[in-house]
Amino acid sequence: MRIFDPHIHMSSRTTNDYEAMFAAGVRALVEPAFWLGQPRTSVESFVDYFDSIIGWERFRALQFGIRHHATIALNPKEANDERCRGVLEVMPRYLNKDGVVAVGEVGYDNITPEEDEVFSAQLEMAKEFELPVMVHTPHRDKLKGTDRTLDVVREAGLEPGMVVVDHLNEVTLAPVKEAGCWMGFSVYPDTKMDEDRMVEILKQIGTDRVMVNSAADWGRSDPLKTLKTGNAMLAAGFSADDVDKVLWRNPVEFYGQSGRLNLDPVPGFEDAAPAPGSDTFEGNSILRGPRS
Repeated sequence: MRIFDPHIHMSSRTTNDYEAMFAAGVRALVEPAFWLGQPRTSVESFVDYFDSIIGWERFRALQFGIRHHATIALNPKEANDERCRGVLEVMPRYLNKDGVVAVGEVGYDNITPEEDEVFSAQLEMAKEFELPVMVHTPHRDKLKGTDRTLDVVREAGLEPGMVVVDHLNEVTLAPVKEAGCWMGFSVYPDTKMDEDRMVEILKQIGTDRVMVNSAADWGRSDPLKTLKTGNAMLAAGFSADDVDKVLWRNPVEFYGQSGRLNLDPVPGFEDAAPAPGSDTFEGNSILRGPRS
């Protein structure tokens, strides 16, 4: 089983997670810019964070045989913080970077006028840079936020096929499917969606324009939920081709619209995962101490 996790926050994960993901079949991923759990206090803190996910984190993933890509955005939660609004001015220089395959996560948290303004501004950037868009749907008032999201996408004149609306559930998937956008589902241990519910949804809507992700972050989450969803699909009678479409070909098709995907096997990792070497990034390696 080959897996492309289209939404996972690896800066919150350990090297053990990378090793387990490679062993599970993960060969590529997308790390969206998101909230860190506490408020950032300046635009400069975003700059350091963006530099990290397009630099160090990409390097770290390669040490374990996985191709790392990123999305860049001012996230909905911090769109309400005046200290962070200057991020919109620095974003363009990151949207030109190799490995940046979309604008995201954008969308709504509390569905405020400030979030409306920032969301619309970032959709315009996506159009300017001809990049897909990853939309975060709110944890509260999810259906209201999803409906408003689709309205804003239409108002911006974006092609629906360039937009994935993520964190969907049984209540919100219908309007997104009807709008023609991609449908993203985050599979978690005890919130959002689990693999059995995901299988039931796939039975209803099929496998077109569907992406399944682990969205693993610093909370209780599981970076192997993509694999577990694939196994649940097989157990429910889906074919290996169905699984490959959902877990590999669909994210490749969506993010491939950026023209920036690199899916070549990492040299030395074609068949198995050797021990990471002594490569460095800015003088730092992932090794700690001498190897015995």
